[in-house]
Amino acid sequence: MNAARAPRLPDALRRLTTDPGPWLSCDDCFRLVDRYVEELLTEVTGADGELAAMPAHLAGCSACSEEAATLLLLAAADAGIDPAPALRQLPDDQR
Repeated sequence: MNAARAPRLPDALRRLTTDPGPWLSCDDCFRLVDRYVEELLTEVTGADGELAAMPAHLAGCSACSEEAATLLLLAAADAGIDPAPALRQLPDDQR
């Protein structure tokens, strides 16, 4: 096994065994990510039931998770908000 790939194995196993719990497609995630990021930045949660599946989807989908982290950083910079508290709510690999 290549040493450079060894740290990825636990992450891959976590993604494969994560409960997909309410299901959300990548298309749905892309449609909702701006509202989800806004909710994270304003620390207002639970107002939109449609966003309930976002954490599970982001934990299992690195592409969507990266998109959410990038959007969060851009939105925080635009609003002059510290992104750290919101970033802590994203999956570990996007912090």
